[in-house]
Amino acid sequence: MSERNERCRVVAMVGNPTSDKGRGAKVDAQVLSLLQAAGRAHDFTVMDITGTSFDDSLNQARERAHEYDYLVVVGGDGMIALGANAVGCSGKPLGVVAMGSGNDFARGLKLPVNRIETAVEGIVGAIVCGSTIDVDMGRVTSLEGGRAVDPTTGDEYESADGQIEDRPIDRYYAGMLSCGIDASINDRANHSRLPNGSVRYFAAVLVELTRMKRYGYHVKATLADGSTDERDIISPLLTVANSRHIGGGIEVSPYSCFSDGLLDLVWMDHVPNFGECVVAVSNAYNGRLLASQVFGWERVREIEITRADEGDEPPLLMADGEYIGRLPVRVVAEDCALRVLVPPAVAAQGVDDRQRVMDAIARDGRDPLTGRFE
Repeated sequence: MSERNERCRVVAMVGNPTSDKGRGAKVDAQVLSLLQAAGRAHDFTVMDITGTSFDDSLNQARERAHEYDYLVVVGGDGMIALGANAVGCSGKPLGVVAMGSGNDFARGLKLPVNRIETAVEGIVGAIVCGSTIDVDMGRVTSLEGGRAVDPTTGDEYESADGQIEDRPIDRYYAGMLSCGIDASINDRANHSRLPNGSVRYFAAVLVELTRMKRYGYHVKATLADGSTDERDIISPLLTVANSRHIGGGIEVSPYSCFSDGLLDLVWMDHVPNFGECVVAVSNAYNGRLLASQVFGWERVREIEITRADEGDEPPLLMADGEYIGRLPVRVVAEDCALRVLVPPAVAAQGVDDRQRVMDAIARDGRDPLTGRFE
């Protein structure tokens, strides 16, 4: 009998005590108590490995991975990013108690949102039944000249003598890599004083639409069929999506699937006029955003994003609500690299409705291979 079968199963929990002006600590304590009570009933133990910061918690989760069998994160999409980077590609299951302002990853997987007891019950049921699904991730790494920033603040890393450190980027994400106005919206929402997450993002959208810039990107993408597309994109928006939602339910990438081994490149084909902005905002929550000629779309296996000669300097890249760093970067689809604990009913439904996606693409008049309008 193996060591794992001989010992009691261990669940590690990482919370976010500084979230929601410190109220996250109460949520963390409640989740820990519920998990411990369930552990006594179902023969598993619980350990809290929450650190003092995002980086510290991530390091704890990585360095102590040999001590636990399951990792549970408590919070918003930023905590999903932490969990994905801690246990991604390891086969170790991740449980999600979605209590953030966006909760877009959990929403996409039909997991409970802002319901602590229901979320914990689902996680415990998944542990007892061995119920999981495997989903894709994106992996972002620096090309020469790209560098990472502090994931929580966006500040440059500095050495002991005050010099900026050129730390390379090497990060997984579960939702979207935001490279343009989508990153600016996320940044503005992060600093908003509005009480509700969805309201923060919607208000940030309205503000940023009035001050759009034409960012300059050069992209070299390997498409779904293995062909290469290389071009300059001078655009306010560029995102490389694994999931459909951002900002508390905005469907920036309505054709995305979690388990197709691909990412979706979405960009604005031109700066929209007022009427086009109104239509885009009205379609942001109904899955019809990409029916507009304003947006370009194609499925990619891998993409390099560098600075074009023309256009404005792109903002800091963001993913899953956290700051990533500066261009240039390479982004690769990691096929079914993240194992997620889900209730048996969710696992039985499957992670994706492929027919729904194909119907939406056909409805919007796009070619499913090239992404162009037919």
